[in-house]
Amino acid sequence: MRILCRESGGVGIAYTDLLNSRAILKGAPRTLELAATNGLDQPCGMQLYGTSEDPLPEAAIWAIEHGARVIDINMGCPVDKVAKKHGGSLLLRDCANTMRLAEKLVKTIDRHSAGRVPLTAKMRLGWDPEHRVAPRLARDLESVGVALVTVHGRYTVQFFSGKANWDAIGEVVAAVRSIPIIGNGDVTEPQHVVELMKASGCHGVMIGRGALRTPWLFKQALALLKTGEALPEPSFNDKLRLVLRHLELIERHIGTERAVGEMRQRIAWYGKTFGHVKPLKEAVRTATDTQTVRDAIHEWMRPEYELCPRVERTGYNAELQGFKHDGVWAEGQC
Repeated sequence: MRILCRESGGVGIAYTDLLNSRAILKGAPRTLELAATNGLDQPCGMQLYGTSEDPLPEAAIWAIEHGARVIDINMGCPVDKVAKKHGGSLLLRDCANTMRLAEKLVKTIDRHSAGRVPLTAKMRLGWDPEHRVAPRLARDLESVGVALVTVHGRYTVQFFSGKANWDAIGEVVAAVRSIPIIGNGDVTEPQHVVELMKASGCHGVMIGRGALRTPWLFKQALALLKTGEALPEPSFNDKLRLVLRHLELIERHIGTERAVGEMRQRIAWYGKTFGHVKPLKEAVRTATDTQTVRDAIHEWMRPEYELCPRVERTGYNAELQGFKHDGVWAEGQC
């Protein structure tokens, strides 16, 4: 998925899924799969989670030795199995202990990487509205050498319900001295990137779940930031080609035996951008091999638009004002 988003354009840096520090050092197969990266996936940050009782410094060393260009400590995950026992948002409940852990990590990472790998942090506003710790915690993290902080504009108790508070992210921006603050939460359209940056004053935007069905979102948002105009949606055929490319990447990096199962889930996400394509989604869901998936997708490819034969091949003829598609004029008539 990270490679697909990078190829689509607009991605600055991408992070792995959450990596359990103990599982990394034990060599747990699933965790090693989540940590996998390669030359097409750079710069890549590895996102670790744990508490002061876990071997986070040792896991950070492992990550540096396995391709991480940035180490991120997760202080924002609200999922119970992470937040109630092993880190994530749990770190927002004991900021003093979290600071000691962060300081230890900064020193370990700096020493092992000779200063070339920074430590960043991802957090929420706090555990609940009564404990909005993000502004002070971000300022304290900056003081011990954390290079960047990403803030999701919700509290842990909200999970992903309600609306992200972009104004509260602005309070974190105002609290730090000079490190970048990255905004996160409810970014599903290109204009949301501009709106979040304007509302909060943050220096950049992290896109997570919003890209699951629109990997081209990064490219559109970057164009909007640079030119004031977002790029158009990819064509129907281009979206199908992107699905085929995703299938190819899954086969190559995860394995053919799992590719069909992965695409059954992915096609539900992508299908939301295609319009009425229930037969296509059903064909992918019921496929038993990757070739059947490919055949189903190719069957939905639409004929490409052609210039009317009377239009010079050197360019569009303004007098004719039209393009032919299946014998029907999309604009004007010949």
